[in-house]
Amino acid sequence: PATATIPIMMYTADKGELYVGQARALGAIGVLPKELEPVQVSKVLESLRIIGEDAKAREEHEVVKAKEASGEYPSLESFDQDLRAMIQQLFDQQRAILHRELMVHHEKIAAKVVDEIRPPESKDVESGQRKTNVVLRNPLRVATVALAVIAVFFAWLYWQRGASVQELQEANVDLQRGIDERQAITMQDTYAIQQQLNESRESLGVARNIALDSLEWAANQSSQYGLNEMPMGDYRLSVVQELSNHLIALDFRGLVRIESHVGNFCMMFSGPDGYALAPPEMPATGCGQIGFDPGEAYEMGLRQSVAFANFINLAGERTGGAIRFEIISLGSANPLIDYPATAEGISAAAWNEIASSNHRVDISLYPDL
Repeated sequence: PATATIPIMMYTADKGELYVGQARALGAIGVLPKELEPVQVSKVLESLRIIGEDAKAREEHEVVKAKEASGEYPSLESFDQDLRAMIQQLFDQQRAILHRELMVHHEKIAAKVVDEIRPPESKDVESGQRKTNVVLRNPLRVATVALAVIAVFFAWLYWQRGASVQELQEANVDLQRGIDERQAITMQDTYAIQQQLNESRESLGVARNIALDSLEWAANQSSQYGLNEMPMGDYRLSVVQELSNHLIALDFRGLVRIESHVGNFCMMFSGPDGYALAPPEMPATGCGQIGFDPGEAYEMGLRQSVAFANFINLAGERTGGAIRFEIISLGSANPLIDYPATAEGISAAAWNEIASSNHRVDISLYPDL
């Protein structure tokens, strides 16, 4: 799941619509031929948003965010607060200067009135003092005008900055909107690809199960073996070898269980050769022996040829542990067809036909979950 959304692009020399269709069905977003042009690679990278305007804008946005987080670029809010404080201080100073100017102007008017009503001799004494005050007030007026100009200049800068900040915010909003739209499109594309992958997996799973069922059915078509024949002999070896080849081609991982069953035949003792099947026309009640002792039947079900045993023992090494074999002998305890309750009225041929159906080897497949 952690890597399911990574886009896969096939790069191969194989050609043809059939191959391209198979690649897309298995989850590839496209196929690049070996004889490709550079422009084809660029188009693919742009479609994946690895290069182009989208990638450049996304990279610049990430760089700005990283520098703001590290403190290299001061934030707009802190810069705005500092500028506001500086302008407020200038306005406070300008207000104090204007207040002093008004006070001086009022004092000048009052002095003029007093001068008009005073005697002439006192005017000469104070004229020198007024000249001194005028000389002292002129620099203050110059400073006031300069501060006023500076205040207007900073106010203009503040207004300009506000307009720039607004434009920057609008650009950021447009950029974020574009990023959100791209992300929404990417999410839709990812969801569609995931749906296709899920459908492909389900289809492959169904087809794989059908193939395994078919292999299991084919392996059990010749499950019966003769009375004196090994259940896991050379013939069974050929069946298991062919089955293994098909399982490896399907990338099968799991257990192959081989169960042997021994039939309860109607037999007659035949000397050095042991037991043989009773004559077909003989009544089943005349059989010298029906079936084997349970312990002997269990051991008979485990008989294997040397070649068969070697193949089973080397299966794990040959398949890297993907395919495991299990040999089980059930003896005569689990017949496929039940035997008659009594041998009365039944011929040896009819009895042995049932025993032959029960004298078998069953192969079952258990894939790992």
